[in-house]
Amino acid sequence: MHDPFDLDDDVPFDAPTGQPVEREPFYFEGLNPPQRDAVETLEGPVLMLAGAGTGKTRALTTRLAHILATRQAFPGQVLLVTFTNKAAKEMQDRVGRIIGPGVEGMPWLGTFHSIAAKILRRHAELLGLKSNFTILDTDDQIRLLKQILQADNIDDKRWPARLLAGLIDSWKNRGWSPEQVSSAHSTQYADGLGQKYYQIYQDRLKVLNACDFGDLLLHNITLFQKHADVLADYQKRFKYIMVDEYQDTNVAQYLWLRLLAQKHHNICCVGDDDQSIYGWRGAEVGNILRFEKDFPGAKVIRLEQNYRSHQHILSAASGLISANQERLGKELWTDGQQGEKVQIRGVWDGEEEARTVAETIEAARRDGESPYEIAVLVRATSQMRAFEDRFLNIGLPYRVVGGPRFYERREIRDALAYLRIIAQPADDLALERIINVPKRGLGDKSVQTVFNLARAQRISLFDAARAIIETDEISKRARTSLGNLIDDLDRWTDAMETMPHPEFAEMILEESGYTAMWMADKSPDSQGRLENLQELVRAMAEFDTLGGFLEHISLVMENDASQNEPKVSLMTLHSAKGLEFDRVFLAGWEEGLFPNQRALDDGGQSALEEERRLAYVGLTRARKHSMILFAANRLLYGKWQAALPSRFIEDLPSEHVELTTNRGLYGGGASQSWSADRQWSPPRGGMRDNFQPPRQKRWGQIIDGQAERVSPGGKKQSDFKVGDRAFHDKFGYGDVEEVDGDRLTVNFEHSGRKRVLDSFVSKG
Repeated sequence: MHDPFDLDDDVPFDAPTGQPVEREPFYFEGLNPPQRDAVETLEGPVLMLAGAGTGKTRALTTRLAHILATRQAFPGQVLLVTFTNKAAKEMQDRVGRIIGPGVEGMPWLGTFHSIAAKILRRHAELLGLKSNFTILDTDDQIRLLKQILQADNIDDKRWPARLLAGLIDSWKNRGWSPEQVSSAHSTQYADGLGQKYYQIYQDRLKVLNACDFGDLLLHNITLFQKHADVLADYQKRFKYIMVDEYQDTNVAQYLWLRLLAQKHHNICCVGDDDQSIYGWRGAEVGNILRFEKDFPGAKVIRLEQNYRSHQHILSAASGLISANQERLGKELWTDGQQGEKVQIRGVWDGEEEARTVAETIEAARRDGESPYEIAVLVRATSQMRAFEDRFLNIGLPYRVVGGPRFYERREIRDALAYLRIIAQPADDLALERIINVPKRGLGDKSVQTVFNLARAQRISLFDAARAIIETDEISKRARTSLGNLIDDLDRWTDAMETMPHPEFAEMILEESGYTAMWMADKSPDSQGRLENLQELVRAMAEFDTLGGFLEHISLVMENDASQNEPKVSLMTLHSAKGLEFDRVFLAGWEEGLFPNQRALDDGGQSALEEERRLAYVGLTRARKHSMILFAANRLLYGKWQAALPSRFIEDLPSEHVELTTNRGLYGGGASQSWSADRQWSPPRGGMRDNFQPPRQKRWGQIIDGQAERVSPGGKKQSDFKVGDRAFHDKFGYGDVEEVDGDRLTVNFEHSGRKRVLDSFVSKG
């Protein structure tokens, strides 16, 4: 690669002066003015506030190339920090294409943890470690904590080691050593013993010459604070510091960066406060919001020209995120096409939602769109099941990004194994999976004895288990545990013919202790596993028999398209960050589901703003087409519940969206657009007192050109009265017990009390 500043014989000369004409480096070509400003501003703190799709990676890598090409610094004097090894490799490759192989000599380009580990190994002895220390993974960390807790007779069921591991990780993310953990935070574990076990854990790590991932940065901070000469050396070394995805940094990462940047102050942070969506794992959006305060004299450069999406999508996203109060502010725009408006589609329930998405995708495929350029984004993994079933039924190839497919998830396989062994006692693989799940006191030796008997006598594992409890081949405790399991299986088998299979499945999950196992688990994904189990039970209701459901699952598991075939992407909103597609479906925009009610209950206003940022991320994944869907009803926890559209739909500017609902849904009719006189009633319930209600709009209710009767508050008045007889296609006959606008509470003869819209019932 040539030196961009070399002047050779081909450089033109200015005729009057005979001097060479100064030529710009080739890598400036194509940069827009803000990008170029970010590349050329090398002195002092810089915040590159880069919106979605605005070319921030190009600006950052070109800035690095410019520093090296102009010899402002040698490769070893530049610290460039990313969050993933993939991002670091991409940075290196891009810079290499600009300045050549010299970039290979950049020892300080990498992730926070990789660079912190390199520094720590150089100075390990100063912190009581040896340079060859071991870095423990999560499993090793929990195993060590279990040993510590068992030695102190702590009940692992009441105070799981996994819970303590999560707390210690969160404390380390905040930069807290054991002595810095307050008594208030210590009470989060074992009635105030959290700080004690954190200290014991840290002491034990030193004895083992080990540290966990949280220690890498924490030890760096301690090193810099206690050894000023070491800090001064690195401050002098790093003439330029650059940080990618700054909005995702936690407190420890922030403290580490501030310490290193104190001498030269040439720190350039790239990020987007509107895409800070990882607060649940320690990210602090406040780090980017107070950048100018933390680094006096900082220059903020806004990258707002988007190279990804059509203007209607960008304007809708900008209007949505403008409702957040904690943000620095920017407005995305493009010099490309206006494109089509964001589609908002109201449907009856989750099944219709999946059907609508599938039909739209099929139509797009007929028009030549590739499934590879289509994505369905959901807030929770439990939402995926309906889409997976629909896609499989119509033969639409898909892939789940960021995790296994619904029926391949651990908790689903476990639950299905219980159902399979009851339906077919000779299913050895099913019994093998759940024989000790949850833990029921059967050791590996006892289980192996049962397996050996089954093979020796050529009988099923179930028959071997029944036989062995009548012998002394295994311990008395193991015989008792195994006998209890067999008794349960026999009892469940008898109940199988007398109970509706969804209730039957719920009973098994509860009586087996499987649900309780995940309820006691304190890991971040335990709640999602419980939601997936509830969704599994919900899915069973669509089949007449348990056997029919299990046969369906078998076919689903076998139906796997070619690995090379283009597939629709199905993923959570969190997994979608950094990706882009031509067509994006955003499903389940309903109060309680999105924004997520559990997040709001835990985090209040700050959680609401993070949920809105997550919605913004979802919208800005789309290049050409974006469809938001909400359902009027969801089957949650085994019960049908009326759902209200998400408050985030409120935030979308009327001129950039188009609303379509099914006839009768919330009074909606055919395709319609927002207009200034439409009213939206704020969701009732579930909002914390300090929340501001959604901004008021008017949602017109026009069907076949006739205006509905609407009360002064904007809600349609039903023709039904308390005591009227009503008929519903799904629930049958019932009596109206309560009328609330167009919503009725009806006590159905065979389905019990349900809340329905009056447009879906007739007078009986």
